[in-house]
Amino acid sequence: MIRYYFFCGSFFLKAYLTVAVVFFLLAGQCLVPTSSSGFSIGEERDIGEQLLLAVRGEFELLDDPDIVQYINRLGQQVLAVAGPQYFDYHFFVVKNDEFNAFAAPSGLIFFNSGLIKTMQSEDQLLSVLAHEVGHVVSRHLSRRIAKQEKVTAASMLFGLASLAVGNPALTQGLFSGALAANQTAGLNFSRQDEEQADRLAFGWLRIMGRNPTAMESMLKSMRRITRYRSEQLPPYLLTHPNPEDRLDYVQSLLELERRKMDKPFPDDVGSFPFLRFKYRVLSQSVEPEDLRVHCANTLASTEGGVEAAMAHYGLALLSAKENNFQEAHKHLEIVRNEFPGRDILDIDLAAVYIDSGELEKGIRLLRRFYQRDPTDMYCAFKFAGAMAMKGRLEEAEKSYLEIAKNIPEYSQVYYELARVKSGQGERGASTFYLAKYYLYEGRVKYAKQYLRRAEKDPQVPAVMQEEAKAILKRLKELEDA
Repeated sequence: MIRYYFFCGSFFLKAYLTVAVVFFLLAGQCLVPTSSSGFSIGEERDIGEQLLLAVRGEFELLDDPDIVQYINRLGQQVLAVAGPQYFDYHFFVVKNDEFNAFAAPSGLIFFNSGLIKTMQSEDQLLSVLAHEVGHVVSRHLSRRIAKQEKVTAASMLFGLASLAVGNPALTQGLFSGALAANQTAGLNFSRQDEEQADRLAFGWLRIMGRNPTAMESMLKSMRRITRYRSEQLPPYLLTHPNPEDRLDYVQSLLELERRKMDKPFPDDVGSFPFLRFKYRVLSQSVEPEDLRVHCANTLASTEGGVEAAMAHYGLALLSAKENNFQEAHKHLEIVRNEFPGRDILDIDLAAVYIDSGELEKGIRLLRRFYQRDPTDMYCAFKFAGAMAMKGRLEEAEKSYLEIAKNIPEYSQVYYELARVKSGQGERGASTFYLAKYYLYEGRVKYAKQYLRRAEKDPQVPAVMQEEAKAILKRLKELEDA
């Protein structure tokens, strides 16, 4: 089950409070100093919540429930060996070509699609993920923020956001004036920070029975990319400095570990789920022709096996996106023959059936899997959409509400709930769900307009009406302050 870190306890109040705070910060109405006097766990949570909404307002996150489930389940595997934590972690994929991953305060960890594109295995992804968790566990960034001189909260938030996604234009624009270049550089991790995070990640990978040589291969990639980009980007955008030094001591750790072992490191695991995840990320983040070339090159350079089969998966996604469903079905059948018994491929096939107009075929596949595993939110979302298309709105609503419970900041689910309620003739409830959709999209102006309508509309259910009133009241208090 996926639960987002700031939706525990006073879920709605905290979420709306965060949106409001970010809104007023961006409007320039509130300047909050970050001083060197200390940075508590509570303050770190506040910064993290504000940062997430700042990122959502400026960048595109790949919120596909399938992508969200995969990377968060990997994250939970690392956290299971990392021990008790101060924060509830969440892992994001950002649609961005830059080679970057970034740990932000309070357990927010971002992976750029450009970084995932370079990865070859699940162990490589885990090595980066574990490294970023190491930064949060050690509270490296929060300590650096606490050492900064006074800056505006808006600058700090967008500084962190731009560092997280590697957006030089945003960074340069925001950091001129309020946040000087030397202050920005202070947000980067030091050599000591990087070594500590690497050592933690190395130990966790060993405990998990994973191949730690994946760290070496990723650092070699980082070294190559850094050499290429170092003349094009300001130094403060290189958030993970000294890949050469890091590579040296990771190789030393590997050599020491080999001497202690009486057998080789384990082979990389998770080829199918990782490559499926990677192609789903690529299908939503690169140009179609680039993906087509990538798949063709993979097929030309491999003689069957997992990589070739998953290149067909990439072509299936591309064909479906281009409404060439016959071709999508052909490629998907190649993958299903290579990996028999993979239920997730049945969901993919059901999606192709539904998009091509073969609704009943798709529903039969989805219902069978959904009944077997109701915790799979990818299947639940596809099933809810199929039920809505079929006109079975109560079933669609039930599934959408389950998704909203498990992935509460997934904005699209509120849009779909608004459509369901409109179809049921409950326009008041539809208005309320549209308000939530706009809130989770970071579009506060529209959210307030719809909340006001919901507050005054007698057709809105009482519980929603009261919630709308409470949200608007709190937003007004923040505006007055």
